[in-house]
Amino acid sequence: MLTDALIRALPKADLHVHLDGSLRVSTLIELARERGVKLPSTTEEGMNALVFKPTYADLGEYLAGFAWTCSVMQDRESLERIAYEFAWDNWDEGVRYVELRFAPQLHQHDDMDGREVLVAVNNGMARAQAEINAIVQARILATNQPEPGFRYGIIVCALRAFNDQLSTYYGQLMRALAKAPRKKVFGLASLELAREAVWARDEAGIPVVGFDLAGQEDGYPAIDHLDAYDFAHEHFMHKTVHAGEAYGAESIFQAITKLHADRIGHGYLLFSPERVTDPKVSDRDAYTRTLANYIADSRVTMEVCITSNLQTNPNIRSAGEHALRKMVDARLSVAICTDNRLVSHTTVSNEIRQAVDHCGVNERELRDIVIHGFKRSFFAGSYAEKRQYVRSVIDYYDRIVREHKAAEATAGL
Repeated sequence: MLTDALIRALPKADLHVHLDGSLRVSTLIELARERGVKLPSTTEEGMNALVFKPTYADLGEYLAGFAWTCSVMQDRESLERIAYEFAWDNWDEGVRYVELRFAPQLHQHDDMDGREVLVAVNNGMARAQAEINAIVQARILATNQPEPGFRYGIIVCALRAFNDQLSTYYGQLMRALAKAPRKKVFGLASLELAREAVWARDEAGIPVVGFDLAGQEDGYPAIDHLDAYDFAHEHFMHKTVHAGEAYGAESIFQAITKLHADRIGHGYLLFSPERVTDPKVSDRDAYTRTLANYIADSRVTMEVCITSNLQTNPNIRSAGEHALRKMVDARLSVAICTDNRLVSHTTVSNEIRQAVDHCGVNERELRDIVIHGFKRSFFAGSYAEKRQYVRSVIDYYDRIVREHKAAEATAGL
């Protein structure tokens, strides 16, 4: 039986989680007080009632909370602390591998450039990883039972569109290129970020493992960021794209065929032919069916975030209506993710609980999904090292299941 205790004990991966959406509320309040940021409330209860709600009216309300989290992520010390706590929060619920993503350009200004942002976040993650793995090694020595350690990768996130109020960096860029077409400015920002991502990986030794594109899909096509994705592709950087979250299957198709996406963030609308708007598509059902088959065959992984999709898509009335079940039935490579631990008030364990209880994911399917999360990660290391790590995860997963079943059998006696 897939109990809460078993789900929490299982080794898990989170491939789609935004750092600026995953702070501790207590830390947000403390940093805001220290830095003179006036929040809507000075208590956790108040912030959860006014900003980080169980349900949201629409995507705009959901995104409003990021203005407050980003407001306290404008200096090195805060970024390092938030990343450090983020790593521990993941570890405490059984996450063994995490790929945190964030947009460095939201945090850079005259006193801290994008490279310093990446260094600060990495410092916090690396410190937590070292402390956690010291505990793991001590436990292995004490029990003589192997288990996987904690690993992480960083995904830098470009934005499909922005305005001059979103950050100091974006404001300066838009003023400097005031006469240029907006989409040209958006693309240049992404290209600069792709260059910094490659620098961080190749020159600074930071485990930047992927490049992402987020933001409003409708009206802001991913193709505007082709130069950035070509640069990332030419420098062997893995790629993921937020697509099919608020726009139809064409968005997913473009991300895969034009931007070389290895994974798709959300992809919820893949199985929604009614959302296909391209006039050149005469048979929408055939289009989505063929695209799904192509994705399954090429093993492009879908980064599924059930709770977040429920909160931002009013068309989904319950978790049971989520497209995860269709993805599993179509044999797609799927990873269960959180999107935002704070803004969505969720954990990987909670997302798995949703998948099991409402999407009919059984024990065998869950094992495949969880292991896909590790196999389809953008692991920072050689392929041989990744295979060894995944093998240790599989062995540990199976051991945890055996131990829990034995305990249940004993309790039943």
